[in-house]
Amino acid sequence: MTTPRLRNIGPRSAAWLRQVGLRTREDLAAAGAVEAFVRVRRAGFRPSLNLLYSIEGALLDCHWQDVPEARRLQLTEAAEAATAQLPDPRARTAAGPVTTTVHAAAGTGDAATPDDSGR
Repeated sequence: MTTPRLRNIGPRSAAWLRQVGLRTREDLAAAGAVEAFVRVRRAGFRPSLNLLYSIEGALLDCHWQDVPEARRLQLTEAAEAATAQLPDPRARTAAGPVTTTVHAAAGTGDAATPDDSGR
């Protein structure tokens, strides 16, 4: 985030938000708390729900703990629904078998070489 500094948004959270393209309060307001949180998760960071509440508090200009419980529940449900659509980085399939190809050193005659006829 750029100046002026937003309430509830510390250095790490600000860095995460900058890295996902949310640099100003206006950017954050346009995206909304849930979308901002999902972008941070999609980028590979592992934010807690406190980031979600902190963003909402920043947008409402209140301490994150003062966000009403009903609103926090709405935010949590929306964020869980949105992040359920994200791929699980731990669920990647295993890589295929590795094969090794050995090439003979140049001039040893051990490896096949194209003939000199130009074909």
